[in-house]
Amino acid sequence: MDAILTHVNERGEARMVDVSEKDVTRREAVAESFVVMKPETLALIESGAAAKGDVFATARIAGILAAKRTSELIPLCHPIALTSVKLDLIACPPDRVHIVSQARCDEKTGVEMEALTAASVAALTIYDMCKAVDRGMEIACTRLVKKSGGKSGLYEREAGECEPNA
Repeated sequence: MDAILTHVNERGEARMVDVSEKDVTRREAVAESFVVMKPETLALIESGAAAKGDVFATARIAGILAAKRTSELIPLCHPIALTSVKLDLIACPPDRVHIVSQARCDEKTGVEMEALTAASVAALTIYDMCKAVDRGMEIACTRLVKKSGGKSGLYEREAGECEPNA
C-alpha cells in the first residue's frame, strides 16, 4: 500500500494540508450513524413524549450546527463554506435510530468530516436527550457512505438499512 498520511509532514509532525493549488469543485459527502436503544426508548422518541422535547428536531439542529463548526472541533480541518447540510433521522423499530447526514460545498477540499461530525453529534444529542431513561444506549457504526468531487473522485459504500454492520 503506497498511501501516505496527508496530515503528517516528512518529519512525522502534524500539519494542515496546503490546498492552495487545488481546484474548486462541487463536493458532497454522506455519512451515517446508528443509536441502538431499548424498544421503550424508541417508542418514547416516536411518541414525542420525551421529557427534554422533540428528540429528532433537536438532534437534526445539533447535527447541522456541528457540521458548520467542524473546523473548530477537528484540529486540522479547513474551514469551508457549506452550501447545504441535511440530516434524516429514521426510527427503525424495534430498537434503533438511523442517522443519515449529507453535506455539500463548492470548495478546494472535501466535506467528509462535516458529514461525519453532523451524524456523530446528532447521535450524541439523541443519547443526551434520552439518557435519563436509557443509559445503556449505544452509538454504533458511524461511517462515510459516499463522497464525491475533487481529485479522488467518487467513493461509495452500501448504506445501512437500519442495521449497523460493524
